[in-house]
Amino acid sequence: MLRPGAQRLRGILLRSCRRRGSPGRPRSVCGQEGEEKPPSSAETQWKDRAETVIIGGGCVGVSLAYHLAKAGMKDVVLLEKSELTAGSTWHAAGLTTYFHPGINLKKIHYDSIKLYEKLEEETGQVVGFHQPGSIRLATTPVRVDEFKYQMTRTGWHATEQCIIEPEKIQEMFPLLNMNKVLAGLYNPGDGHIDPYSLTMALAAGARKYGALLKYPAPVTSLKPRSDGTWDVETPQGSMRANRIVNAAGFWAREVGKIIGLEHPLIPVQHQYVVTSTIPEVKALKRELPVLRDLEGSYYLRQERDGLLFGPYESQEKMKVQDSWVTNGVPPGFGKELFESDLDRIMEYIEIAMEMVPVLKNADIINVVNGPITYSSDILPMVGPHQGVRNYWVAIGFGYGIIHAGGVGKYLSDWILHGEPPFDLIELDPNRYGKWTTTQYTEAKARESYGFNNIVGYPKEERFAGRPTQRVSGLYRSLESKCSMGFHAGWEQPHWFYKPGQDTQYRPSFRRTNWFEPVGSEYKQVMQRVGVIDLTPFGKFNIKGRDSIRLLDRLFANIIPKVGFTNISHMLTPKGRVYAELTVSHQCPGEFLLITGSGSELHDLRWIEEEAVKGGYDVEIKNITDEFGVLGVAGPRARKILQKLTSEDLSEDVFKFLQTKSLKISNIPVTAIRISYTGELGWELYHRREDSVALYDMIMNAGQEEGIDNFGTYAMNALRLEKAFRAWGSEMNCDTNPLEAGLEYFVKLNKPADFIGKQALKQIKAKGLKRRLVCLTLATDDVDPEGNESIWYNGKVVGNTTSGSYSYSIQKSLAFAYVPIELSEVGQQVEVELLGKNYPAVIIQEPLVLTEPTRNRLQKKGGKDKT
Repeated sequence: MLRPGAQRLRGILLRSCRRRGSPGRPRSVCGQEGEEKPPSSAETQWKDRAETVIIGGGCVGVSLAYHLAKAGMKDVVLLEKSELTAGSTWHAAGLTTYFHPGINLKKIHYDSIKLYEKLEEETGQVVGFHQPGSIRLATTPVRVDEFKYQMTRTGWHATEQCIIEPEKIQEMFPLLNMNKVLAGLYNPGDGHIDPYSLTMALAAGARKYGALLKYPAPVTSLKPRSDGTWDVETPQGSMRANRIVNAAGFWAREVGKIIGLEHPLIPVQHQYVVTSTIPEVKALKRELPVLRDLEGSYYLRQERDGLLFGPYESQEKMKVQDSWVTNGVPPGFGKELFESDLDRIMEYIEIAMEMVPVLKNADIINVVNGPITYSSDILPMVGPHQGVRNYWVAIGFGYGIIHAGGVGKYLSDWILHGEPPFDLIELDPNRYGKWTTTQYTEAKARESYGFNNIVGYPKEERFAGRPTQRVSGLYRSLESKCSMGFHAGWEQPHWFYKPGQDTQYRPSFRRTNWFEPVGSEYKQVMQRVGVIDLTPFGKFNIKGRDSIRLLDRLFANIIPKVGFTNISHMLTPKGRVYAELTVSHQCPGEFLLITGSGSELHDLRWIEEEAVKGGYDVEIKNITDEFGVLGVAGPRARKILQKLTSEDLSEDVFKFLQTKSLKISNIPVTAIRISYTGELGWELYHRREDSVALYDMIMNAGQEEGIDNFGTYAMNALRLEKAFRAWGSEMNCDTNPLEAGLEYFVKLNKPADFIGKQALKQIKAKGLKRRLVCLTLATDDVDPEGNESIWYNGKVVGNTTSGSYSYSIQKSLAFAYVPIELSEVGQQVEVELLGKNYPAVIIQEPLVLTEPTRNRLQKKGGKDKT
């Protein structure tokens, strides 16, 4: 337990934490060694016009001002309601790490650290950056597996990372109790930085390059104008802005409310403690690496000659600042703290004492309990907001210090160049919608905070706050028969179980309890017929005088004729794949556009912005929540559906990629002959309230044909065998359609000057450097998921994008990007899975021909291919 002296001091600290600027706080909390007084001109200067107005003077907002100004943007203005770093920045623990389980977020971390390394030299401002490295501890075998899983995703990144043995851990952190330690995940270059000094250095840089940082200047009004600009009002005056960026930290909800938006953010209390000098720490000849005890759920680092310790409590114990959710942030709150509560974190302190025994005799000299803002999935919201022109956000940062530098650069590049520099859809603010209630956000924020250090499995599901109001009409009918997955608020079947099968959610790094059921569903679709709930698809209706002109501008493919559907891609100006949609021409000038569930508002924003920018006379309507979708696929699909409709479904009358309005019994549907399985099938779009009746009719009609359900896991295995690309895996804003093998869908010779056309011509003329290939590999009990490293001659040369087990050949199957010289059929490479390299061979795709192709070959006398 804590020594008596620490107990006495604790009472003093609980009182002092309520005061602004409590004395004795450590450098990391509010060390002012890098403080830079703003020039007097910043106190009096004002601008009537601004290119970009940033609201919020924390590290994220100031970083964006720095990057925009440095990149050459004129008239960058930052407005802060009180003073720079007020809010969550000043009291942050300041941890910096190259590590992140997300693939592209590693780039954000990398850019941040590389900026922080040179910032002091550039600005002349001390930043207090320490880089002793960091070690994540594995004290269980499954945690070792997680480290191996993360290592497979590291080789094709610039970040240095490795697994180290207990002996090396002991050498680097000699104060550690090694009894339970099995391994460590080590990142050289990690460490910590003084948040106050960092922000002041960024502010100095921003001013150096011409940005105006104005404070105190609280924003009192934001009024959009018809030309897309904004009128921004403060007590010091008003200005016209071409765009505004909400970077207001825990004030972000209040800023959003000014323009009628409810940003799904929750303020939570995070505590950390700082000890006085510890003799054993003081005696060390070099700074200790930052330690993360994942099972203990805390971080620990050296602070001067003591230690700083910060736990993440369970979701039952952690505290949400409910009064702020209900009543808003208190108007005067800036550099204040909450009252400390050591009892809430005592069990974590005791765990830390066992792991680092010198803590048992240490005095706590400071307890910091401050607000940080959480989104429901812990990730920030970064980018332009759908439905509001020229309104951008950089909010919801649970880890603002490590994200600030990289996000400032990322947003600056996006604003200046009109497209994101790389794909980061996991941070898209438009991943949330009207279904995201305050109750849901709070439940998920609690879960995310409490799960900060849990094992990160592939195919991870988290269950707090579910289901939302966004359930398909079939949810109640199917929930007891399957394992549901969460997709943009929707519940969707991942896999179905039969009587006697294990029904539990059992995530694993190896094949688990859904492996056999998914195999059965695969056979169901290939041999008989299956039904799948596809309601989560994003669905848009576009019509009007200029609808064809708009779509011709947006899509690289030609516009389908009336009554037909095609696969089309929206590209960025630099020729990258922004989105993939199916486009159905329902009647002259009226279209149904379908996209993946996670891309709904991401794609809608892009379409709406182009419509406004080009002045197109169109009506765009999001009908996602109005319509349900059933997929019926398999060789017996036609026979079953024909029982229920008078419409001729024969091959010659209802061709592949045709769309028709018809009735299934008495239920009106839009039927599209298409299936992501590659088998004979239809997607049936219908009113959501008709889902149960339609499903029951189809299931009853299919009893003789052996009809059954299948889920998205089986669909993924089926689409991989057919070599169907998936947006977000094989193609996104990191890839162009030529290297992704999408040439068939890109019509460079069509008359319309679609977005990205000129860039794509240049890419084609220069030649490709890499190509997407399909490969097979024989493993034991593990299958590729995507983002694993590809090895050749002892070097990492590429990465997988997605993978699965192929039930047809009983091997693993994956898509991967490899250098063009290694992309030939028959080329042998290796795929790293859980610390082992497995031999793989590039195959001619597809592994299994699609049903339309098989039919065409049969008519020509060809043979089926498997």
